[in-house]
Amino acid sequence: MADKSPAQRIIDVVRRIPRGQVAGYGEVAHRAGLPGRARLAAKVLSENTDPGLPWHRVVRSDGRIALPEGSKGFREQCQRLRADGVNVIKGRVRDLKVARTLDEQMWGPFES
Repeated sequence: MADKSPAQRIIDVVRRIPRGQVAGYGEVAHRAGLPGRARLAAKVLSENTDPGLPWHRVVRSDGRIALPEGSKGFREQCQRLRADGVNVIKGRVRDLKVARTLDEQMWGPFES
């Protein structure tokens, strides 16, 4: 993935978020090999023109939608997430744990 631009790496990660799941901007950046670049992930998604990109599956690390509440984009993201089977209440993903890492998403949280 290192031969691709940072923006393309972010787009590739977003494309791999499964239906019914979400990831935070920071986790998207981390998975793209860009740790600490959550704002870059947000910027890349804000400039996206591909209608097929599942941008709606990216939320803040606390599960909140980052777009201004009540805006057209906010309403569209809520609608798309609900169509994916994600429970969204008052602009926050509910009853779905946002995985902190790819390992956690694949295998679940570590229990000692």
